[in-house]
Order: sequence, then C-alpha cells, then structure tokens
Amino acid sequence: MTTPAPASISLLSHIPPAVDGKAPDPDELYEGFTSWANDRGLDLYPAQSEALIELVSGSHVILSTPTGSGKSLVAIGAHYVALAEGKRSFYTAPLKALVSEKFFALVDAFGSENVGMMTGDSSVNPTAPIICCTAEILANIALRTGGVEAEDPGVDQVVMDEFHFYADPQRGWAWQVPLLELPQAQFLLMSATLGDTDMFEKDLEERTGRSVAVVTSADRPVPLNFNYVIEPLVEVIEDLVHTHRSPVYVVHFTQKDAVDRAQSLMSMNVASRAEKDAIVEELGDFRFTSGFGKSLSKYLRQGIGVHHAGMLPKYRRVVERLTQKGLLKVVCGTDTLGVGINVPIRTVLLTSLVKFDGERMRHLSAREFHQISGRAGRAGYDTVGDVLVMAPEHVIENRKLLERAGDDPKKIKKIVRKKAPAGAVNWTDKTFERLRDADPEPLTSHFTVSHAMVLNVLARSTATSGDPIDAMRHLLTTNHDTEPQKAAHVRQVFRIYRSLRQAGIVEKVRNPGGSYTVRLMVDLPRDFALNQPLSPFALAALDLLEPTSPTHALDVVSVIEATLDDPRQVLYGQQRAARGEAIGAMKAEGYDYDERMAALEDVLWPKPLEEMLQAAFATYKKSNPWIADQELSPKSVVRDMVERAQTFNEFVSKYQLDRTEGVVLRYLADAYRTLRQTVSAEHRTEEVEEIIEWLGELVRGVDSSLLDEWERLANPVDDDADSLTGDSPLNGTGTEAPARPVTGNVRSFRVLLRNALFKRVELAAREAYSTLGSLDGKDGWDADAWADALDPMFDHYGDDAIGIDPAARSPKLVTITEGVDGNPRLWTVRQVLDDPDGDHDWAITVIVDLDASDEAGEAVLRVTGVAPM
Repeated sequence: MTTPAPASISLLSHIPPAVDGKAPDPDELYEGFTSWANDRGLDLYPAQSEALIELVSGSHVILSTPTGSGKSLVAIGAHYVALAEGKRSFYTAPLKALVSEKFFALVDAFGSENVGMMTGDSSVNPTAPIICCTAEILANIALRTGGVEAEDPGVDQVVMDEFHFYADPQRGWAWQVPLLELPQAQFLLMSATLGDTDMFEKDLEERTGRSVAVVTSADRPVPLNFNYVIEPLVEVIEDLVHTHRSPVYVVHFTQKDAVDRAQSLMSMNVASRAEKDAIVEELGDFRFTSGFGKSLSKYLRQGIGVHHAGMLPKYRRVVERLTQKGLLKVVCGTDTLGVGINVPIRTVLLTSLVKFDGERMRHLSAREFHQISGRAGRAGYDTVGDVLVMAPEHVIENRKLLERAGDDPKKIKKIVRKKAPAGAVNWTDKTFERLRDADPEPLTSHFTVSHAMVLNVLARSTATSGDPIDAMRHLLTTNHDTEPQKAAHVRQVFRIYRSLRQAGIVEKVRNPGGSYTVRLMVDLPRDFALNQPLSPFALAALDLLEPTSPTHALDVVSVIEATLDDPRQVLYGQQRAARGEAIGAMKAEGYDYDERMAALEDVLWPKPLEEMLQAAFATYKKSNPWIADQELSPKSVVRDMVERAQTFNEFVSKYQLDRTEGVVLRYLADAYRTLRQTVSAEHRTEEVEEIIEWLGELVRGVDSSLLDEWERLANPVDDDADSLTGDSPLNGTGTEAPARPVTGNVRSFRVLLRNALFKRVELAAREAYSTLGSLDGKDGWDADAWADALDPMFDHYGDDAIGIDPAARSPKLVTITEGVDGNPRLWTVRQVLDDPDGDHDWAITVIVDLDASDEAGEAVLRVTGVAPM
C-alpha cells in the first residue's frame, strides 16, 4: 500500500447515485470505494478487499488482522456502504480520545453534516447518519431502543473498534449488549488480537440470520522479528540505533520507570550533532514549562523522547511529531502504545514481561504481548520490524559475570550468582517463547446488570419494542455468560426490581390477557444514561446552597467536583501532603510512633461538603434509582487551587505531580467543561463566573489543545483553517501556536490578581515575612519592611490579627482601579485585611503592570503600601 495522498479528496463524490429510489448494487459500491482509495494513492491489501466485498454484500465481518494492516480504512468503507444505502451507522471505541480522533477523520472523509459524536460529556450533531461514540453510549441506546421485536432502533450498522475490550471485566458488557439487542444491524468487529472467534461467528449468525465473514490474516504488511536479549539494555539500544533499527520504543509498565529510563540514557550518544541541531530547529519556540517540561526538553534535545498518558497532551504530540520526522531515535514510554497511540515505531523493546494489573504482579497475557508488539514496523517506511524482550536484570548480570570468568573453572566456581528479588514474579526465555507463539486468548464474557440497564429496558416503547419483561428475560438468558453467572444476574434483577418498586418508579400491572408486566411510573430523562449520569444530581444539590453565603462560589465548585471522576494520582498526592503535615503536628504534640501511625489511617485528601452531599445523594437515589450504581466522590482540586491561590505549576509542585501533570490538566479541563455546562443561572454569581473564566484560562495557558478540541467539536469544518496544518500543538513553522495574553480575558485576570494578593494575605497572617520578602524584596519590600509594616496590626489585634477564612477572601475586600496617571496598562489594586473586629482599616496596595504581566504570563505587581487606610 503506497503512501496516501491528501485526505481532502471527497468520498461523497464516489457514492454511486440511486436509481428509481434503489440503493446502488454491491458491485457499484465496491468500485466506488476502491476508486476513491486509488485516487488517494491507496491500493487495498487482500484482507481489506475481502472485508469490503463482504460488507457491500450485507454480511457481518469479523476482521482480525495485525496492527498496521489498514483496519481503519475498512471501517471507513463500512460507513461509506451504510451512507450510500441510506442507513445509519455507528463507530465505537473504548476511549474518548480515540472516538474524537475518529470523529475528525470521518468529518474529513464525509463532511461535517454527515458525522456526529457522543462521548458522555460531548454531543455533536447527534442525528447525523454516522455517529462516533464510546461503547457505553451505543450499549445504552441499544438497551432503550433495541431488542428482537424493535421496529426501528435507528442503528443499521455498527463498527466496533478494539473489540478485544469485550473481555474487559469492568466494561465488557458494553461490547456485548449491542450484539444481543441489535439483531437487525450489520456488524464489523475489529481487533488485532481477537483469538478464536468461532463463538461470535455462530452467535451472530443465529441471532441475525446474516452470514458472518471472518477475515483473518497472519501476514503483516511489515513482518516482525522476535528476539530474547541477555545483553545490557544500554548496549542493546546503542546497537539498534547504530544499525538503523530506530525509532526504538522502550516499553515500561510504570510512568516512573519510563522517565527514569530516559534519564539513564542521557549519557549515551543517541543523536549526532547535526541531528541535535535539527531537533532544536524543529522545536522552534515551543514552550516547555517548569517541572517535567524542563526535563522533557533536556531529553528531546539529546534525541530521547518520553511518552505516557500522564504527560500534557502538547508534550505527547511534540514527541510524536519529532518521532514522525525521524528526529528521535529512542522513545521511553508505557504500554499505552497498545491502544492506538500515534507514535511511528521501527523496534519495540520490552523491558519486562511482568506488569501490575491493579491487584497483583503477573505475566503479560498473549493478547497484551501481541497488542504491544504489533506496534513495531511502520507500513510505508520499514520492510521489517523488530520486537526485543529483555531478560531480567539478574540474568543479564550473571551472564556478564560468566563472560568475565571466561573458561577458567576456578573463576566460574567462585561466581556468586545473583537471584531474582525475593517475592518477584520472574520471566525467562521460555515465557517469551510461549507468548511469542501463542494466539491471543479467547475473549471471555463479562456481562453485568445495573439499575441503568433495567431502567433502559423498561423505558422501551411497548408499541415498537414489545413487552419489557420479555426483553429483560431475553437479555438474562441469551447473554454469553455461563449458566451460574446468568442465575446470579437474574437474582440481581429481582433485587433491582424490588428497589424500584419501593421507590415508586415502577409498578406491576395486569395485561388484558391476564398476564403481568412492569411499567415505569415516571418519565426518565431522555439522556439519563447517555451523558454525565450525576449532572442532574449536581443541579439538585446546588439548590441546597445559599447564594449569599461567603463560601457559595467555592461550594458550587465542590458540588461539581463531587460528580467528576477521581484523578487518583492527584488525590494520593494530596493525601501524602496531608499525612506529612499531620505527622509534624502530632510529633509536636508528643504522640508516639504507634499513635501517629494509627491516627494517619483517618487522614485522607480533602472532601469539602462530604456529609451534606452524601446525605443528599442518599435521598436523591430513592427517586432517581438509575444512579444507584454511581458513586459520589467529594474532593477538592479546583477548590484547593482557588483557596491556596495556586498556579498550575505551584499545585503540581506542592503535591509532587510532575510526572502526572497531564492527569491534573485533564481533570481541570473536565471541571471547567462541567462547570460551564451544569451550573444553573441562579447559582452563576459573579464570583462563580470569575472562577469558571479563571479555570478556563488556566487550562488554556498550560495546554490549550484540550479545550481547543472541545470547542472544535461544536463547529467541525472541512478545510484546514483551524488545524494548523494538522501539526498541533506546533504550527506549520514548527513553533507553538500563540497563546492568548494573560490579560486578554479581563474577568480571569481579575481572579489572578485577587489570588496573588490573597497569597500575600495568607503569608502575612502567618507572619511569614521572609517568604513575603522573597516575593517583593526587589521592590523594596524585604522581610524587615513587611515586619515593620504589620507588627503594629498584630500589636493591636493579637495573634489572629489577619483573617484568612472565606469572609477574608470576599471580592468585596478587593478594589481594582483601572488606569494610573492616564496609563490604562497600569492598575491600582487594594486588598483590605479582615481583622477580628471587622474594622477593615488595614490594606495592602499594589500597582499592576499589564504589559509586564502579558510578557511573564502571570500577574506582575509592585507593592506600594501596607498600612492603615
């Protein structure tokens, strides 16, 4: 298959016209698609051609071909067939990022008017003939509108990408439900690691009456060589680089190990002087912020990349860009490359065959091994790919000892062989050979029953989908689980049914013929299982807040944060910090070691409003049982940043999150979107609006790509105007896309100013004069100056002279005057200090330089006075 031409060649123009209202025949469809592919410089592989022939003929297709064999092109062909026949098709993937990526690819091929997307927190053009969505979205649609008696569920074709997720213990049900509930649909099931597909072939044919074509191929466009290596890793990498087998992706199973490996390779001569210069030129003006950005910049300039899910998106993309340009010889990353990560790789080098799965250390499965290995070898670039597996370190060290001993029996006898670490799961060359030669394990069913599933089925129209009890019985008896598992599901349904009856959500009614059925007593929200399931609860919980409360804005943030997915690394970082502070306090109070350790069990991350929210949630579930399977999780990430007046870098540094700052940013972006979408008008006070604006600007300032993509979703276009030649976050010149100046959003900048002032208030309250001096000493306000100014206030009011509670944070205590001596780019800001008597007669006054702030990317201010007003 040759290198494709630009994707702008329209696929719509290759759809044969309907004649007398009849859809084009299969031959015309096949010729139309292949002519489009040829126009783009693509020659179909045999497996692609076979799959397309089966699709135009109306068969289901199970496509099990290696990574890099062009399954995505077959998926486009499937949507092409459905669109040409006037049918509605769905594309599903396990990750929102993959759904979004496919959405833009299909918009490019079919036009924005023909493609929509639903991912749970985004809905774009949802009535389009082609829909991209997560597997759970389609499963819920199938539960509500599908079934063997459904007249028109609105789903005519389903393309399931990464179908091996069917075996995922937590999410596999979502890949199974459409197979059970959409018998009228044509399915294209795709994965590089399906294993034995006999069960799916027989089951699909029996359920739907359609023929099922299994298209497999062991022939990769780029064949792989497998080797087990007992040499030092640095020597192996040097050999790969010098023998032109790069880029090398060095696979680790923790993010920390990947970063540590990159650091360890810095002494190796990976890139020549000319190659390093080319990297510097390609980076251009790309900005690396403090923290991990500084480390990554150092690695990249030596020709070494790092790539894992915890990085900022802009960093991952710049690594991908440099690798695609052939400028990075080595990329150290995690096994996330097994799920569609866009890094072109010549050689995959696995540092281990053991991983932690959340419960225990274990060997990789054959599916995991082949999923990772399949990323080696670049179609159109390489004629062969390499997969190397490193032996355990103790094995490599023992071999070095034997080599040093040579043939001397005495030296060999004296060798003290190293052993695997105690309790460690070991691997050998036999483990490698078993995984190399094994087919992926058969996919196992993980069907589950939830309140949302039962309610979705009960919400079906009896006129178009039949009796809901029969529909539920069909789900329970014909799913792919074992008979004992099915019996457990039946018991679970009865438990759910009893809870729904007790809540008054359903009732048992007699049919005219004397039989009984169950019907809903309430109208369910149309999208209760399709979008954020806890957003309706958040709306209800906001009404428990008093808009005039001094903590109202922060409490609004806490309600929203309680409904968001937990950023586990962030929460653990907060817990570590809280426990460190608790230990210090307990030591000061004389607690012994055992007492301290026992007390630490109760020290977790901050959970504002926990008691109120959990009580409200328990009440809400009684009348809204579809959220019974959801968990409320009070936490304080955004609120913590606001209360502590922290920047992104300060927050990351405080909780030691440098290696997972991408997790922090994704959480903040989700919080921003949810705040914008969910907070009702009566609770959108000026202070709440300012926090939302500040949060959006903070996310954009760190990495705009997350919000830029979200904004793009609402306005997809077919030209290249908004894509920066497809090289975001770098534009066509190799420099980073320009960021909005920090003063560009006045409302957000005002929040930055208040945060900067309140940081000084907090320091002043603790009499931390040396820290204040480090902030403002250059303007004459060193530690002594702060002490001289504030000591009279403490003498008058005592140790608690300066308040830092929510009342002290009130915007009413901050006065901003725009313009100084006729200069609109200088502002005066006065922060009134909240004293115990409420006199409010002391204040900090500063001059703010807007031009300097834009240049620095943060509020630049100069203290001019700390005194009674």
